[in-house]
Amino acid sequence: MTEAPSWRDLYPFRSHWLEIDGQRVHYLDEGEGPVLLLVHGNPTWSFYWREMVRALRDRYRVVVPYDVVCGLSDKPPETQYPYRLARRVDDLVRLVEHLGLERVTLVAHDWGGAIGMGAAVARPDRFARFVLMNTAAFRSPRMPLRIAACRVPLLGRLGVQGLNLFARAALRMAVCRRDRMTPAVRAGLLAPYDSWGNRAAIYRFVADIPLRPRHPSYRKLLEIETGLAQFRDRPVCLIWGMRDWCFTPHFLDRFLEFFPQATVHRLADAGHYVVEDAHEEIVPRVEEFLEGGPECG
Repeated sequence: MTEAPSWRDLYPFRSHWLEIDGQRVHYLDEGEGPVLLLVHGNPTWSFYWREMVRALRDRYRVVVPYDVVCGLSDKPPETQYPYRLARRVDDLVRLVEHLGLERVTLVAHDWGGAIGMGAAVARPDRFARFVLMNTAAFRSPRMPLRIAACRVPLLGRLGVQGLNLFARAALRMAVCRRDRMTPAVRAGLLAPYDSWGNRAAIYRFVADIPLRPRHPSYRKLLEIETGLAQFRDRPVCLIWGMRDWCFTPHFLDRFLEFFPQATVHRLADAGHYVVEDAHEEIVPRVEEFLEGGPECG
């Protein structure tokens, strides 16, 4: 009888590490060629990008960073790490500079949009093109009830950080093709978040959504939003799972206000975990965009 594959069989990549202020940041660095920087969201990690890494590393240098406290990176207590958007952006900028990445194509999903575009706003000279999927990099008062429930004091933390309900629910709620959530895929998506302490980042991501000006991350998000205009003439590709209940088509339309020239692919039968649902459609469309657009904006 053939043994069922483990999540590590689906993730055949070499680990790399960078220390930032005493914390080890884990990242992938696969292949050679023009640089693709793949930035994840919450509660995913680079396992989410595995199919794209496999498909593109023979022609591109594919760098996939983990946010500090996510994935296989160190997970310091909240007393030692400011779980805020500004720090996450700064960490990514430092990785980009440490690796000497130039003429970068940013590929971002979920929170990766704000973090990745934040890095681009901070260092626009390093970024050439953008591929954005079911994400945001601007203010919005919209929050789904199921996300808002995770912010309820005490109960939200208990559910998200204690019972791991946020990450577990996403395995069902964030995909349309649930048949793809095999035991190995489910185990891979959940692997780093196996204890209360290791789930701090998931809870803090939820708590860091800045809806109002008094929120600590509101000013940083406004800075990122304001900085988007400088990329109006850069090549942009927007790929959207149209059945996403979180980053709904409203967010796609909002991006088109910033980037009216963008190439747009609307995937009718894909949800929030759009790469899990539709990587076979996404990879060739990303390849077409990369081959067709100029190397530098």
